[in-house]
Amino acid sequence: MLALTTETLYLILGLASAFYIAWNLGANDAANPTDTAVGSGAISIKKALIMFSMFAALGAVVQGYMVMKTIGKGVVKDLDPLGALIASIMAGVWITLVTWKGLPVSTTHSTVGAVLGIGLAYMYIHGVARINWNVVYMVVLSWIVSPLLAIVLSIVMYFLLERVAKHLISKGKNVDKFFKMFLLFNLAFSAYAFGTNDVGNATGVYITVASKVIGAPDMTTMLYLAMFGALGITVGALTWGYKVINTVGFKITRLDYISASAAELSNAMVVWGFSTIPKILWNYGMPISTTHASVSSVIGVGIAKSRSLKGVDWKVVGYIIISWILTVPVAAFLSFIVYVLASNLFPIG
Repeated sequence: MLALTTETLYLILGLASAFYIAWNLGANDAANPTDTAVGSGAISIKKALIMFSMFAALGAVVQGYMVMKTIGKGVVKDLDPLGALIASIMAGVWITLVTWKGLPVSTTHSTVGAVLGIGLAYMYIHGVARINWNVVYMVVLSWIVSPLLAIVLSIVMYFLLERVAKHLISKGKNVDKFFKMFLLFNLAFSAYAFGTNDVGNATGVYITVASKVIGAPDMTTMLYLAMFGALGITVGALTWGYKVINTVGFKITRLDYISASAAELSNAMVVWGFSTIPKILWNYGMPISTTHASVSSVIGVGIAKSRSLKGVDWKVVGYIIISWILTVPVAAFLSFIVYVLASNLFPIG
């Protein structure tokens, strides 16, 4: 049984806030792997969310540690328990607000922004620079590259799948049946990739303190945290996940089975690739925005399908982009202010 030390108390409170973040993940980001399948009519929201929960949990447990390490030990070195707690809560407050408005905001940006705010607070209070700027630069670069890559890849994928559809028609095959099944496979792959990349947003900041309190190696600790985060994601998806799905699945562009398949496969490939390849090359999986990749993929197929920019509702996209721009500075500012105030009232003993 764990002794109720100050750090243990912070861990208990922190896990409660981590569950809150995981709930936000499920509520806001469940749309990322499911929006196109629902928007095209291939599956109901309820069934899509059940599939999402299963495969996101699988991705979190099998590969979630790849990005969890980046969040927990890459951006800011050795977050103290108070900093981890405040980062989780402040990121969650922002995500809850935008989810309530039905906007697909980046949980990754919210979490990294909140962690950066804590790092800046360390510098302000102690004059100690704990921020690993090289990792931060790589993360920011991935935020720029991933949506652009998703748009280009989804356009290319749409034209490839359009040719596949024509070939199937010439062979007398049932095109709708083929692409409906293909789309459901893409939903599963995308949900798996989501779990791999995003579970770290909820639990990554607690690697250091949890490993210390329970006396387990980092890898074991990350597995426990991934399972805990997956549970919270499932609860969030099944309670509030429909809000953002309705925005991205129906309001950006009109989706059919082919365009939906192209968007979802492109999204999955980008998210899984950024989670896995940088981990192999540099030992840090990149926590990209699965929201940015998903929305950008839908924009790409909207452009490809209409052969023009008119296939996208840019007013809706504009509202989404504004929420994206605000996310990092708002989360960083909130966590910076709260940490500076709270560190004087609740010092780590």
